[in-house]
Amino acid sequence: MKRLLALLATCATVLGLTAAIAPQAAAATGCRVDYTVTSQWTGGFQAGVKITNLGAPVTGWTLGFALPDAGQKIAQGWNATWSQSGSTVTAVGVDWNRALATGAAADVGFTGSFTGANPKPTAFTLNGVACTGTTEEPPPGPADGTPVDINGPLHVCGVNLCNQYNRPIQLRGMSTHGIQWFSECYNAASLDALAKDWKADLLRIAMYVQEDGYETDPAGFTSRVNSLVDMAEARGMYALIDFHTLTPGDPNFNLERAKTFFASVAARNADKKNVIYEIANEPNGVSWSAIKNYAEQVIPVIRAADPDAVVIVGTRGWSSLGVSDGSNESEVVSNPVNATNLMYAFHFYAASHKDNYRTTVSRAASQLPLFVTEFGTVSATGGGAMDAASTTAWLNLLDQLKISYANWTYSDAPESSAAFRPGTCTGSDYSSSGVLNESGALLKNRISTPDSFPTG
Repeated sequence: MKRLLALLATCATVLGLTAAIAPQAAAATGCRVDYTVTSQWTGGFQAGVKITNLGAPVTGWTLGFALPDAGQKIAQGWNATWSQSGSTVTAVGVDWNRALATGAAADVGFTGSFTGANPKPTAFTLNGVACTGTTEEPPPGPADGTPVDINGPLHVCGVNLCNQYNRPIQLRGMSTHGIQWFSECYNAASLDALAKDWKADLLRIAMYVQEDGYETDPAGFTSRVNSLVDMAEARGMYALIDFHTLTPGDPNFNLERAKTFFASVAARNADKKNVIYEIANEPNGVSWSAIKNYAEQVIPVIRAADPDAVVIVGTRGWSSLGVSDGSNESEVVSNPVNATNLMYAFHFYAASHKDNYRTTVSRAASQLPLFVTEFGTVSATGGGAMDAASTTAWLNLLDQLKISYANWTYSDAPESSAAFRPGTCTGSDYSSSGVLNESGALLKNRISTPDSFPTG
């Protein structure tokens, strides 16, 4: 579990907050808006909006449109300051996207609700000028099949995690707690529930290296990890093997252990379609160059046995892209790990890490393949009250950017970050409202919505 110190949020971009509206340049002389309903469920939907400036450069912009049905309401937006008055919706550019050169585009979006029909808006304006454009439904996905059946072996394409059809996808799932402490939570019944009731795509297997973990019994912990990989595979879920380094924070302390472990699990699981490798959980108190050096020694060990699997590298400041150390993603962008099929980890805890962290992710996602391998709905200590508003803002952003995620934790640990109430793992119920705590109920509701994986 991370112990992060949050940086104070300095700007707000949530629905209804209008104080940050920037002055606008002269109206654009042409624009295009592409509106896509990316997912829809009973009473709710998510929409992405791509705004392309076809006219003169602008230093500030306001998008306007009307929702066609009186029952349609915006709930939460991202990458803009959103507001709604009656049927009229406006979105105002924020710091990182308010300037649009000729031909430049901004990607924004929102989640909403509806009570009757859910027709799409057909008329948009940018700084008062009518725009051309399209409205589209989400691409259909297969009605049947597990996440692994549908997507097959994964790879990185551009800044996205992509499936066998070379289409960007998002995996949504849960992380175990330390398997040395909560092994009773990971059995046939709990993984059946995760796959069938929660409809998760992903199980992250958190194998601590210290803290009574791998270093105490390398063969035993390797066997436990492989067993959980098999259980996930049997249920059609992807398995994220997490080499859970935490204390000490320099992953090079465990370099030889990492080489031994990954040589073993990569050789054993190389023919599987569902395995992803996370080679350093939360580097802390260490430079990016040291993390990069570690990665460039461990990745060749994996590649020798499994040349095609996706590998995820932790980032500075407890996998915050350096934000928790006062830095940002630029150090990774300017000095990336020398490897292919590679992604970078980002971790957050919603009650502690808010707008400035989301701003970094929004900006970094256009340059780096990101995977949120761990996040919590509570504070960085793993405790305290759940922050539902910040969690929802985070999940909306990750959905919009198609960034995969695993929530901490699928366990009955005595902390508010756990999905289950204490004592749940001694029974057989892992899905009903009676065993879920507040965080678990929110995550189960989110994860169980349809994936709509693209196949064409």
